Amino acid sequence: MSVWGKLAGAAAGLAVGGPIGALLGGVAGHYAIDRDQEQDGPAENQVAFTVGVIALGAKMAKADGVVTMDEVNAFKEVFKVPEGEMKNVARVFNLAKQDVAGYEAYAEQLATMFKGNRKLLEDVLEGLFHIAKADEALHPGEEEFLSQVAKRFGLTATEFSYIKARHVVAAKRNPYDVLGIEPSISMEDLKSQYRKLVADNHPDKLMARGVPKEFIAIATEKVATINEAYDVIARERGL
Repeated sequence: MSVWGKLAGAAAGLAVGGPIGALLGGVAGHYAIDRDQEQDGPAENQVAFTVGVIALGAKMAKADGVVTMDEVNAFKEVFKVPEGEMKNVARVFNLAKQDVAGYEAYAEQLATMFKGNRKLLEDVLEGLFHIAKADEALHPGEEEFLSQVAKRFGLTATEFSYIKARHVVAAKRNPYDVLGIEPSISMEDLKSQYRKLVADNHPDKLMARGVPKEFIAIATEKVATINEAYDVIARERGL
């Protein structure tokens, strides 16, 4: 079953409360509930991840004051939303945008739900960066919004800066920041960190921790950026 079909099942049966549960309740009547029991990972995590990205993306849209077609198209393409489901995704987006609950409530609920799954919180933030940079610009308001979400996820300023480094224009990326390391690192430790990052972001690893398969483009781009950064450093060191 696709994650878009699981949204309906979650609204009907999974114990998702709080603002995320309220959003699901707001769209439940519009879904034809798919009772297929096939699972591609932890269903509740997948639903919370998906709704969290959509809802926080809606809140972030207010950060720069406008939702561009680039952002809409990027979400649709990167997150593999079928044409028939776009209206339901848009309904979640619009409900979240109009909801009186602030972004803090969504971020804090996700932080609570994924307390033992820190990597999945990082994946949510990566998804938000994808939406933010779709118009080829990361606006100051968007960056501040993402920084505040990261804080509520329990990520440090340094961890946030490393994630942000992977989403700036390629020509401006610091390869050491992309890999989350210092320039003084030994070659052995560099290789170890590189292998760890690639392994952590393999699509199978992401799905195992609850990222729906529809969002795997996040991992594909992230691994490409990691590979590029490693190659730049290796060339600098004459390897």
